[in-house]
Amino acid sequence: MTEGMFDRKNHWENIYQNKQLENVSWYQPKPTTSLELITELSIAKNAKIIDIGGGDSFLVDHLLALGYEHMTVLDISEAAIERAKKRLGYQAEQVTWIVADATTFETSETYDVWHDRAAFHFLTNDEDIKRYITNVDKALCKEGRLILGTFSTSGPLKCSGIPIKQYSIESMTKTFDEMFEKQKGFNIDHKTPFDTIQNFTFCTFSKK
Repeated sequence: MTEGMFDRKNHWENIYQNKQLENVSWYQPKPTTSLELITELSIAKNAKIIDIGGGDSFLVDHLLALGYEHMTVLDISEAAIERAKKRLGYQAEQVTWIVADATTFETSETYDVWHDRAAFHFLTNDEDIKRYITNVDKALCKEGRLILGTFSTSGPLKCSGIPIKQYSIESMTKTFDEMFEKQKGFNIDHKTPFDTIQNFTFCTFSKK
């Protein structure tokens, strides 16, 4: 593990150990945009979905309620995942939980959907970005879909005290162009618990 990766993990462990869910900017009681993008794919309820940086997001709760059977949540923070498990109670047993960095994550599993809202934009190093994209390509099945949400070029420059990388629809498409084809792209506002607005870029991709 490199020093940079170690620092990143420590940063997020500290965030989740010291801040309540309702006191982080990405808090969404119902992640409507992500849910709509997943459900409109019309995938089977036994499709395999992985939520990157899912932490203690409520996405998994809603997907389980909709009847999806194979959910995986990956987060660099063990504290975030433990909070989600506690919240879900017995339902946590229906979910596969992985504590890992998305840039070094290795799996023999293949997924139908790779979802990432507000994790990818924390990767500002070109090598980390390349490793992330390679991991998406390896982990998704041939007909798999990538759903990605980041801060837009009208969004914040930092989050949780650290810099992020902004994306427009065009720059996100270009970033993934070698291995993925954009299916849909749009911008949308997210209202934080602090009554501020963050503009997001969302795109869906299929494998080439």
